[in-house]
Amino acid sequence: MLSVLFAALAVVVAVVSLSVGTTKIPVADVVDVLLGGGRRGTRLVVLELRLPRVATGLLVGIAFAVSGALLQTLSRNALASPDIVGVNSGASAGAVAVIVLAGTGGGNISGVAAKVGIPLAAVLGGLVATLVVGALSIQRGVVDAGKVVLIGVGIAAAANSLVAWLLVIGDVNDAGRAAAWLAGSLNSRAWGDAIPVLLAVVLLLPVAMLFNRDLSALVLGDDVASSLGVRVARVRLALLVIATVLAAMATAGAGPIAFVALVAPQVAQRLTRMERPPLLTTATLGALFVVLADLLARNGLQWAQVGPYELPVGVVTAACGAPYLLHLIGRQQKGR
Repeated sequence: MLSVLFAALAVVVAVVSLSVGTTKIPVADVVDVLLGGGRRGTRLVVLELRLPRVATGLLVGIAFAVSGALLQTLSRNALASPDIVGVNSGASAGAVAVIVLAGTGGGNISGVAAKVGIPLAAVLGGLVATLVVGALSIQRGVVDAGKVVLIGVGIAAAANSLVAWLLVIGDVNDAGRAAAWLAGSLNSRAWGDAIPVLLAVVLLLPVAMLFNRDLSALVLGDDVASSLGVRVARVRLALLVIATVLAAMATAGAGPIAFVALVAPQVAQRLTRMERPPLLTTATLGALFVVLADLLARNGLQWAQVGPYELPVGVVTAACGAPYLLHLIGRQQKGR
């Protein structure tokens, strides 16, 4: 029921987001356009200017949230989200490398880098970061859940240093474009940004759902899961790849939007009172979180009469997620 509720709320917020802005459109007219009617001018604003942004936000929220749920379940650590353990930072490094090196200041490498799309580069960067974290976290043939977060923070710092270096050597215009993307923004998103994330969600979310029984067993520990017939090594590898690709594609679509992958799974787990974050509830909650944050980021300062300014959505999610991160850290320390 919670997943249906969150999905319905996400649709309501999305429709409201389509109606507000510089050009205000009544909600009834927005619904009319979505159903195939409406005037030409209204259709242009809703379908071409605003809908790609809202759709990208919904899809990115789903991808980040499911990725976080998988990583937290696999590591049995509430802090193990892709933006903390280095997956998003690795994906950002790959994407920024393409943005900078394929731009006007890339020199001889620009022709090669230009052939590599941002989504592919983000996936490769995220996979490399995940492999390094996984390899360094293995102790006696088993991934040490306690080491994952610590090593992930170090890998994230290294990847962020690489990003900073790329911004320094890049052309001013390309570096500015990359810096804006790094803040986590849905501004000026087009259907070309939404489609890769859509493909990742449509293909990988159902596959992840097929592992629901295995995920429930893994929460009990590797030994218990093995006794229940779960092929632990294979399942971990498959789910780790799914989580990495989802986070990397979401990062490629909207930049490294912070804390969605951390907060959504934990809130969904507490609301459902389950032993692990439920994937479907987490996915719908992630979509609601991002589209609501984007609505506030796009219109919040105007509503507060501060001025006609727009914040990156990553700023709003970070403002909401950072206190929750401190809360989780405090709970873990208290538990120890």
